[in-house]
Amino acid sequence: MLEKKMLTNIFIISGPSGAGEDSIIEGLKEYFILERVITTTTRSMHQGESQGHPYYFISREQFKKDIQAGKWAEYAKQYNDNLYGVSQEELERVAKSGKTGIWKIEYKGVETVKKKYPEIVAIFITVSDLAVLEKRIRRRDTVTEAYIQERMDYTREWMKHADIYDYAVYNEEGKLKEAIAKTAKIIRKNLK
Repeated sequence: MLEKKMLTNIFIISGPSGAGEDSIIEGLKEYFILERVITTTTRSMHQGESQGHPYYFISREQFKKDIQAGKWAEYAKQYNDNLYGVSQEELERVAKSGKTGIWKIEYKGVETVKKKYPEIVAIFITVSDLAVLEKRIRRRDTVTEAYIQERMDYTREWMKHADIYDYAVYNEEGKLKEAIAKTAKIIRKNLK
């Protein structure tokens, strides 16, 4: 297990599809020198991706071996039936980077992380109306009705777990800069 004091520069940014976590993370680069916590996955690499960008890609067999060996800080099977996780080694890498660590993760992972590492601050990125999220998802390229329904069902489930987070930032339509500034203020207040 990692030393608790090592992880105080790592912050979880988490929210359902359409909440704008990626936009907020991008905006935080104006405030901090960021180091992303890179998730490992068993899903296949898509065009334009490479090892470490945006994931570390490994086989399902290796992932399961690493579970047995206790190498994961957290892991979960996602809606797409692939395994995703972050190794303790990866957390250590980010903790030692001297930068502000950003860990984008979904709520099941946050539940696990907060039990193991309660000192890691979790920030929930959300909106006050689910219709806004649906509209944002619909604006994306090549989304089917089935995809939208799947994402919205998952989002409704996600919203039931908002209490696991330390903070909530509302990313309302047309107010991204304000949401980025609020998130930066939370990080600055908790950065040790």
